[in-house]
Amino acid sequence: MNNMIAATDPSLKKDDLILVAGAGGFIGGSLVRYFRQQGFSRIRAVDKKPLPDWYQRVEGVECISMDLSEKENAVRAVVGATEVYNLAADMGGMGFIERFRIECLRSVLINTHLIESAYRAGAQRYFFSSSACAYNTILQQDPNVRALKESDAYPAMAERGYGWEKLISEMFCQEYWAERGLKTAIARFHNVYGPHGTWDGGREKAPAAICRKVIEAKDTGKHEITIWGDGHQTRSFMYIDDCVFGIDQIMHCDRLIATPINLGSSELIAINALVSLAEEIGGVTLQRHYDLNAPRGVAGRNSDNTFIQQVLGWEPKTPFRDGLAKTYAWIEEQYSDRKAGKRIVHD
Repeated sequence: MNNMIAATDPSLKKDDLILVAGAGGFIGGSLVRYFRQQGFSRIRAVDKKPLPDWYQRVEGVECISMDLSEKENAVRAVVGATEVYNLAADMGGMGFIERFRIECLRSVLINTHLIESAYRAGAQRYFFSSSACAYNTILQQDPNVRALKESDAYPAMAERGYGWEKLISEMFCQEYWAERGLKTAIARFHNVYGPHGTWDGGREKAPAAICRKVIEAKDTGKHEITIWGDGHQTRSFMYIDDCVFGIDQIMHCDRLIATPINLGSSELIAINALVSLAEEIGGVTLQRHYDLNAPRGVAGRNSDNTFIQQVLGWEPKTPFRDGLAKTYAWIEEQYSDRKAGKRIVHD
């Protein structure tokens, strides 16, 4: 199936302005790099973090540090933009999401201001990054989970804070299409990981956190690891390259306008198996301790990819073992750079 992407969309020129919100973060920064590599010459990257703290800065891109939860900034950001990608949100792994629900909820301001500003500025398309946290949590209480399909978001019982923000923002995107004709795209991400992501400091997700713990254990000679929960929790993890390519395809598929769709791997991994893989990559075996009081999220969550395969004839397909090996190598490099006193961005 020959799916349309930005580079092959006849209505989009290589010098049309693309705005990426949240571009100082992991996925946003990777998306900016992806579009630059596709030959787009005018990309505006916006994030509230100070520029030196951005995960990636791409040459030839207009980078602006400003908070898009403020209306005036959202209005400024979209000036002249043909396409708007909203990846801006206060978020992190389960430790962050469970402790800072208000911050997660306040991301609703970003989407509210940005979509209205994009509509008023005459943008052609608008992308919103949603999350599997929008799904009904009652369906996620068993590690041997059935994969979540798009309709499972309703009746609504989303993850407190973060999940509810995603669900209401999805609704904004659907209504802007229904009432005002703005072409919106909505992808529900399932645990994105890879190089250039958060790996330390409290916002990192499980693959990066486990890699870092294994690297630390090897380095310090203290061969033990603390795992949040009982290790039986299951998740699917999507490699970053699959994620950005998926965003591009979803944004440029007219069958998916204002239609939430899963963007995730269907390969289910238990946390214990993740630890075993990281140990194998690191060439070490660690004594495991389980912290049953730590944030652990839902018991199981997986992506049902029936719909994306049906519409795009594609699904994220980087095997977890391959993606984790690349991620481990990158974090190991960052870890040794930090140890050597070099400045690294995201820890």
